[in-house]
Amino acid sequence: MKEFMLYIRNAGDAKAALAPDEHLAFIKKCEVYIGRLKSEDKLIAAQPIVREGFIISKSPGGWASIAVDPTKEVQVGYYHIRANDIDEAIAMAKENPEFEFVPSASIEVRPIKMKEEQTNFVYPNS
Repeated sequence: MKEFMLYIRNAGDAKAALAPDEHLAFIKKCEVYIGRLKSEDKLIAAQPIVREGFIISKSPGGWASIAVDPTKEVQVGYYHIRANDIDEAIAMAKENPEFEFVPSASIEVRPIKMKEEQTNFVYPNS
């Protein structure tokens, strides 16, 4: 099996518009989704990410630190999964409850590089 990252993104604080019972329903559906992936041995890790944070970069002049703007599209969580191929990973992403509750949701599906072909260096996975 190959490993993939699913990066969950929302525009603004999309879940703030949910009524408390809708937010609870969303959380419960996420728990079911996570439970299913775990039971199928497809889930390595999954966690929500706090909207606040910083983007750092380095230039010849030094370091820059810019606060993440939570009113724009931000990453709000991730899933580290196992799948046979990119098509299966995409199918798993499409089942994420985020799409049911958050109209602005998007999920970036990315394969994880497990080793360097030139040097055979294997990246640690735990």
